[in-house]
Amino acid sequence: MDFIKRTWAEIELNDLEFNINSIKKATANGAMICGVVKGDSYGNGDVVAAKMYDKMGAKWLAVASLSEAINLRNEGLKNTMLILGFTAPQLVPELVKYNITQTIVGFEHAQHLQAEAAKIGAVLEVNIAVNSGMTRIGFTADENEFETSKAQILEVSKMPNLKVTGIFTHFAVSDTYDEDNDAFTRRQFARFKKMCDELQAAGMDVGVRHCANSAAIIMYPEFHLDMVRAGVITNGIYPSDPCRSHIELKPLLKFKTIIGLVRHIKAGAQLSYGRTFTAEKDMTVAVVPVGYTDGYFRNLSNKGRMLVNGQFAPVCGRICMDQCIIDVTGIDGVKEGDEVVIIGKQGNNEITADEVGATIGTIAHEVNNVVGKRVPRVYTRNGEIVGVVDYVLKRFDYPEI
Repeated sequence: MDFIKRTWAEIELNDLEFNINSIKKATANGAMICGVVKGDSYGNGDVVAAKMYDKMGAKWLAVASLSEAINLRNEGLKNTMLILGFTAPQLVPELVKYNITQTIVGFEHAQHLQAEAAKIGAVLEVNIAVNSGMTRIGFTADENEFETSKAQILEVSKMPNLKVTGIFTHFAVSDTYDEDNDAFTRRQFARFKKMCDELQAAGMDVGVRHCANSAAIIMYPEFHLDMVRAGVITNGIYPSDPCRSHIELKPLLKFKTIIGLVRHIKAGAQLSYGRTFTAEKDMTVAVVPVGYTDGYFRNLSNKGRMLVNGQFAPVCGRICMDQCIIDVTGIDGVKEGDEVVIIGKQGNNEITADEVGATIGTIAHEVNNVVGKRVPRVYTRNGEIVGVVDYVLKRFDYPEI
């Protein structure tokens, strides 16, 4: 199966399956798994990840927007589909049409959803978001607002056009395990559990209780409750270093490009925009067709590195929109068309998303997420190409799962 070979991302399906199996092993007995595939499954392809989760028994999927949910429905996914954030109440007809479960982010939101659902005579499935300390969305469950929030949630549960099928919270620092942050995470869980317990005691069916994100799946099995939400770990990214010894994951994304031009330059030559790099000696450099539109951060200018023939090649000068320059001095046999690894292994060396993120002061999640839509996703199984998604060409040759 061929594709336009300029800059591309490779995703090995065996590694995706391995990671989901690792998550299943780490999940407490009785807890379901919700596959979080928002943001095109962190840049690796939501349809493929969703179908793999479905094949491996996940009943729920979670996304960030209605458009993401509709796309998965159009691809045949029938799982419970939860939107984790706000959706405008005017879109209730679409939510109902596609059987999407909507998060209620606050009491006013619930009132508006109820009104819109009543207009069309439909019942909308919803999950209640509880703010236990993230202070982003949800009914606040701290000591000052607990009773007010409980009363509001109970009122929501009685709204005739809303059906509560779950309740959840989100941890702010479950990936950081110093004493203070551990105490904060446990306080968040205690608040959430208290809210669930008191709502149930008041006669409300809260549905599926879920709070464990990727980090909590690994480090807080006692918080798994009825369901866990697996996101970034699906893609082989550890939420933090302490997690590494508790679960085995395989990095999913391999980001690659090719050598476009090899050039020999003299000492004193200046490279790229702004003349920020001056050669201190005669050098051999290569131009590669990848830039910040493809998702290779401009902040990696004069900082990043790639792999050519298994050896590290530093970035020289500013990264352009569509191209950049790397130093291949001393690397034998470099020629036009040679494969270059931006993230992944080549020979005995490796560049990880963690390394790239650390170089520019961000997280590996973002490094994956910003890989651009003009970069084809090439799916492999045992190293053989089995599917290609090219958003620019509107080519969606999804692999068989």
